[in-house]
Amino acid sequence: MKTYINPAEKRWPELAKRPLADNASLTKTVSAILDAVRKKGDKALFEYSSRFDKVVIDKLEVSADEIEDAGKQLSPDLKKAIQKAKQNITLFHKAQQETVKKIETMPGVNCWRKPVAIEKVGLYIPGGSAPLFSTVLMLAIPADIAGCEEIVLCTPADKEGKIHPAILYSAKLCGVTKIFKTGGAQAIAAMAYGTGSVPKVFKIFGPGNQYVTAAKQLVQQQGVAIDMPAGPSEVLVIADETAIPEFVAADLLSQAEHGPDSQVILVTTSKTFAEKVTTEISRQIKQLPRKGIATAALKNSKIIIVDSLEKAIRFSNSYAPEHLILACTNAEKLSAMVISAGSVFIGNYSPESAGDYASGTNHTLPTNGYAAMYSGVSLDSFVKKITFQKLSKKGLKNIGETIMAMAATEGLEAHRNAVAIRLKNKNQYGI
Repeated sequence: MKTYINPAEKRWPELAKRPLADNASLTKTVSAILDAVRKKGDKALFEYSSRFDKVVIDKLEVSADEIEDAGKQLSPDLKKAIQKAKQNITLFHKAQQETVKKIETMPGVNCWRKPVAIEKVGLYIPGGSAPLFSTVLMLAIPADIAGCEEIVLCTPADKEGKIHPAILYSAKLCGVTKIFKTGGAQAIAAMAYGTGSVPKVFKIFGPGNQYVTAAKQLVQQQGVAIDMPAGPSEVLVIADETAIPEFVAADLLSQAEHGPDSQVILVTTSKTFAEKVTTEISRQIKQLPRKGIATAALKNSKIIIVDSLEKAIRFSNSYAPEHLILACTNAEKLSAMVISAGSVFIGNYSPESAGDYASGTNHTLPTNGYAAMYSGVSLDSFVKKITFQKLSKKGLKNIGETIMAMAATEGLEAHRNAVAIRLKNKNQYGI
């Protein structure tokens, strides 16, 4: 990790840059995959499983027997942990349900808004080097609470044509209706267009590598909604001399092990503390099974030393991190100054891992600076909100002149007439 001491604020945009990918060649490759799936359907999915995942799949949909067997393969302790996480995530997301409120904006004019579930949603769960069954909980639980009728899950099979049992167990526990053995950009295409086996959905959720991310962005341009723009995982830690170096180092490494293109940032008011964290990182990384990945990620990462916590928060707001950890004096008070972050972890005993797994908040969050204008996944992500209005005869009379004056000024005579025709003969229409 490279260290910067009191960098001038004009340099902050440069320091906030993430690692860049070659999007031109990536887009060309992913577009070809999308086109093949659109034209060839299931056949293309079988071919890509063989080519990319090195596995021959004879059936895309996971059977009821496979799902049932998955639960038998997990230890009681893991199943208990998944159930506890589900309980916490459910409590947090159920609290986001809205009651319909009717507002009378003027006598006889009533307006209200009603959340309605998106009927068909698709969840993408990466397989790769880490089976992210926790993401099944984060996506399927709010989809189920929202009342989505069809919850489709796609995830790649391993070399034996199987899906990790924790993914299958979590999917069944959380209301997923169909599960398919397909991954990568081709899985996104399958859910976007539909194939012989995989149904077409209206909105696609979930993290993935650069191919998955590119595929989501491309299908969004073709009329399929996605949860948010996303990129590699990231964390920013703000710490002062009261923080614990071992804790901060562990937090930085917990994000660094996600992938070689992940980025971790330490912003601290103490040079001595920064040195202690660096030493601790060197010690802890040697013990990690994914130390090669974490080492690569640290090359993209930075330590920034500033002269006040207020300045540290300003830098963080300009960076807009996916995860923000406040390990410093008066952390909760300082959190009131946060205006751009996906999720905030307050105090020495709030590791980012808590939000990743079981505290209750959602871990599907905006990255790459998008936290400045996007929220993480929530119950709202799985509903659309429809507005309603009902005008009585008295209500139309009360608001009619206002509507007609505005429509006439805009030159939209038919709009004006839609009100005028109702008002011109009050006796005939009973107004």
